[in-house]
Amino acid sequence: MTDLLREGYAVSREVAREHGKTYFLATRLLPPERRPAVHALYAYARMVDDIIDVDMIAERDDAAAVADDEALLDRIDQRFRAGLAEGPAAVAPAPGEPATDHDRILAAAVDTARRYDIPAEYFTAFMTSMRMDVPSSNIYTDRYATLDDLRVYMWGSAAVIGLQMLPILGTVGPVDEAAPAAAALGEAFQLTNFVRDAGEDLARDRIYLPGDVLAAYGVDEDLLHWCRRTDSVDPRVARALADVIATCRALYRTAEPGIDLLSPRARPGIRVAFALYRDILGVVERDGYRSLSRRSTVGNGRRGGVAARAAGRGLAARLLPTAS
Repeated sequence: MTDLLREGYAVSREVAREHGKTYFLATRLLPPERRPAVHALYAYARMVDDIIDVDMIAERDDAAAVADDEALLDRIDQRFRAGLAEGPAAVAPAPGEPATDHDRILAAAVDTARRYDIPAEYFTAFMTSMRMDVPSSNIYTDRYATLDDLRVYMWGSAAVIGLQMLPILGTVGPVDEAAPAAAALGEAFQLTNFVRDAGEDLARDRIYLPGDVLAAYGVDEDLLHWCRRTDSVDPRVARALADVIATCRALYRTAEPGIDLLSPRARPGIRVAFALYRDILGVVERDGYRSLSRRSTVGNGRRGGVAARAAGRGLAARLLPTAS
């Protein structure tokens, strides 16, 4: 393993540890040899997302600067494609130039994709959805009229992430049998984030809640901003969020049987992520649907309890590798 690749996996682990608390907790229950690949995929997605978030968080109106970010995404995409074709060495910096964390993460992600034969189209779909968040892109979208429209975005931003994971986690049967559940779980995680982060997204002038659902309950953007500004919950907003939560729970129900299609040693970690993300919906409800003005989080006690029980199941799976 080259220095660039070794450093890439180390940096990826730190990115996952720092930014993906639930995600990182779940990966600690995976077999040790599979964790670096999972960290690499997370870090690659996070790297791309952070480039886009510069525009969202700072609310930059400098068209040239935003266009520069889109150009950076293009360069990352081109280098990643070159890496898939030629190997991690293709993303190394030019001789004499120091490696950046972008170089390191790209190398680890490319190595992971090649090692586990992850289809290139999954990464293409991911980058397409990411460009939908870039203001200078010709496919930029900051409002979604229907759930179907939103699911077009979530296919690339979330569903394919679940599909990327399948070759790494391993399955007890053909990968295609587990694919629908994996895609549904990716969507469930993403839609959970949209419910939890509705206020943060609104502050960035993004609404990832389906417009037709909001309209059905008489919710417009002025009402959303009022709820955020006053830390209040209008009953119409609460009903709309409850509707989206019901859709999200249906996705979790679709995804749950797929966990048993994974290799036994991978199941405990995914069960932790499944349980903790699904719990966020209940916390939003207990917080009175105040996700427009505050961020609902699962407490450390619950997180630790879920992880401890899953760790016990993981130990049993290691001792009895053929057990279901």
